[in-house]
Amino acid sequence: MAWTIASPSSRFSFGASNEIPQNSSRFPRLVPQFWPWEKVKLGPLSVSPMGFGTWAWGNQLLWGYQEAMNNELQETFNLAIDNGINLFDTADSYGTGKLNGQSERLLGKFIRDYQGPKGVRDNIIIATKFAAYPWRLTAGQFVKACQSSLKRLQIERIGVGQLHWSTANYAPLQELALWDGLVAMYEKPCFKQSLVRAVGVSNYGPKQLLKISDYLKARGVPLCSAQPLDILITGMLTGKYTAFKLPRGPRALLFRQILPGLEPLLRSLGEIADKRGKTIPQVAINWCICKGTVPIPGVKSVRQAEENLGALGWRLSLDEMLQLESAAQESPRKMIQNIFQTR
Repeated sequence: MAWTIASPSSRFSFGASNEIPQNSSRFPRLVPQFWPWEKVKLGPLSVSPMGFGTWAWGNQLLWGYQEAMNNELQETFNLAIDNGINLFDTADSYGTGKLNGQSERLLGKFIRDYQGPKGVRDNIIIATKFAAYPWRLTAGQFVKACQSSLKRLQIERIGVGQLHWSTANYAPLQELALWDGLVAMYEKPCFKQSLVRAVGVSNYGPKQLLKISDYLKARGVPLCSAQPLDILITGMLTGKYTAFKLPRGPRALLFRQILPGLEPLLRSLGEIADKRGKTIPQVAINWCICKGTVPIPGVKSVRQAEENLGALGWRLSLDEMLQLESAAQESPRKMIQNIFQTR
């Protein structure tokens, strides 16, 4: 599936293709898969058509995480696995203060404690992001970050190792060192397996994305995924908030500035949701899949996981897609610049 800026959710997008043909036809399926057990190809990996994000697992500032939530987070993880979801996105910076890295630690624990078949557990794909901290100045230091994530996750190999953001705007020499770090993670040392099965990036704009893709290709490393940060990941397209009903914490400032301009899109999402007996988030996630991406909506409760799973098993019609595209065009072209994303 092709990487685009306009798609409305956090998503993986390089090189995914359908793995399982539609059995009821002589012809191969020409649309994205829509059931969790119908895997798509993400580079060398086979992943569910939707993954789950874990930004909230350990983040007290933005998402109000408390350790008392861990039992429900385990239930949420188990529910996802039992329903065919095998892709989980995390980062070494997910978690605040002393809880830094908590998301990776929890994912590792939940994988170990999962009581289902071992074969199912072995097929879980973890995609984690490594922060471009200012003290990570060399390829070797970036590789050590990957090794630290492996220890927190307590797994032998990471599915997709990603550079969390670009430093091209303020530290271009560091950027090249971090790219070399991705190469080193991917390459297989003598008599050992590589640290990651694939590499990707996050918060890269199209120009810088082309540069890193060419750079890695020249080193024999394919760029597997690109994950922009945008409005669904913050909960802005859930339909739960308005200009007069804002979330708590730092997100309120962002929502106050952007939500009024999203009214045409939210209205269209609501109309389609009502017609189909779905929720606005389910329509938004399905829209992402229809556009050829692998969305990774965040979850922190069983209820949210159940709702997100309701985005699978059906697809928007062409007319509905056109309605949403038209509504999106009515939204402001200029959004608040994500400070972590390059042009």
